[in-house]
Amino acid sequence: MKLNLRALDAFRHTLQCGSATAASRELGISQPAVSRLLARLERDVGFELFWREKGRLVPTPEARILADEVDVALGRLDRIATLARNLGDGAVGELRIVAPPSLVEGPLAPIVASFLAQNPQLRLSISPRDVETANQLIATRAVDCGFGRLPVDHPGVSAEHLITNETVCVLPPRHPLAKLTVIGPADLADMPLILLGQGRRSRAVIDAAFDRAGIAPRVRLETQTVGSACAFAAHGVGVAILNELMACTYVRGGMQMRRFRPRMLHEYGFLTASEAPLAKVTQSFLAHCRSEFRKLASPTK
Repeated sequence: MKLNLRALDAFRHTLQCGSATAASRELGISQPAVSRLLARLERDVGFELFWREKGRLVPTPEARILADEVDVALGRLDRIATLARNLGDGAVGELRIVAPPSLVEGPLAPIVASFLAQNPQLRLSISPRDVETANQLIATRAVDCGFGRLPVDHPGVSAEHLITNETVCVLPPRHPLAKLTVIGPADLADMPLILLGQGRRSRAVIDAAFDRAGIAPRVRLETQTVGSACAFAAHGVGVAILNELMACTYVRGGMQMRRFRPRMLHEYGFLTASEAPLAKVTQSFLAHCRSEFRKLASPTK
């Protein structure tokens, strides 16, 4: 089966933009042209990619499964095009990064900003991605580097440790537990809690700590991002138990952080493709990250 690259690109943009009309604007072609490309791709793969509901395109489950692989493949082609362009015009280059959303929106933002300030001719793209997709993009060299939790379970990805940090309780303003220096499950026995959703490694460790203490956590709210957990804590919904490194960005306006015990550590690393030489710009960025994350590292208590 030979798939048309323009059809794959139209598929990717339609998923990203939410409609064929919006995709046509991004691609600089007409909406009917996008529709024809999508129809061609459906004929080529042999199954429906979108359901048509009241003028809307709703991705089928098969389309969502296909989407990540298309993203990886086209990302690699984009990388080739960028390399060819840089070789042709002598541009400094482009650095492509993937990282967890909470890291991108939190501590990574000032680190990337300062690196760009030092390299004014550099182009940089950074994509928030889930662990599996990020590892695939790094292993196939569709991106130059990434960040992620350690240990990394992918044979095509190498990791260099950058920082280890603790788990904290994020308290609403004027919360009675602010008088404590550390907080454990017993202190939270009757407190409404805000926790990140099931299925995360850190959530399993938190649940196990409460189980060992013989206490059933009173989970008032589950959410999927550190930022939203802190926002709900700020409004008094409950005490959020979170990664300290990620939470620091969002704690303000009278909110407090206290270390959680038993100690639960989070390790993060700089990720690259295994057995692949690093470009000079990637090496420079790694050195910058080493220095900046060293400043963020808090002393062990």
